[in-house]
Amino acid sequence: MSSLLHRARFYSTAASLAQLDGPGFNDDIPEVAFVGRSNAGKSTAINLLCNQRGLAFASKTPGRTQLLNFFLVADRDRSWGYLVDLPGYGYAASSGTTRAGWDALLGGYLRERRQLVGVVLLMDSRRGLTELDERLIDWVTPAQKPIHVLLTKTDKLNRTETRRALEGIQRALEGSPHTVQTFSALHRTGLEDADARVLQWFGAPPTAWPKKKPQ
Repeated sequence: MSSLLHRARFYSTAASLAQLDGPGFNDDIPEVAFVGRSNAGKSTAINLLCNQRGLAFASKTPGRTQLLNFFLVADRDRSWGYLVDLPGYGYAASSGTTRAGWDALLGGYLRERRQLVGVVLLMDSRRGLTELDERLIDWVTPAQKPIHVLLTKTDKLNRTETRRALEGIQRALEGSPHTVQTFSALHRTGLEDADARVLQWFGAPPTAWPKKKPQ
């Protein structure tokens, strides 16, 4: 089954907020941002959603990437939106100057980017909601951008642990417009729900997944 997201292709990279005001970035095409702690599985999730093994690049050194990478989702008729791979956050070995630089880039984009229609927040299900994740949610919420949490790497937990991890995030998000789901790139679980959320934000038609056979 082919999703519209499978048509994603690399578009461009931005290293500063000022660059986003220049040619090629200043349009009205909606953007969905992917963000999370380093090693939360962000690049893997993007590649799985787009059915392309090497589309999003994961640096061998966590916290090294300090760029906004844009992937255009388009078909013959129109450009539906951009998937924006944001720098990972929370890597302790980065220098204070480096952290300040990409925190400004990350925070400025999330709070000020008018084309941003939704944020996919990747969380390692084994870690749960960290203080840095809470800070990011608190930062984004006033901008009235919806957040959809992907609890990744659930293949490393048993069913009870997965349920508890999900319920913990649900309690933390209670009363907010934000949502959460479980996700495993290894087992491809949660793929359909994540695909549907991104396409909904783009205003694109949903993927016609084949019906599952009864167990």
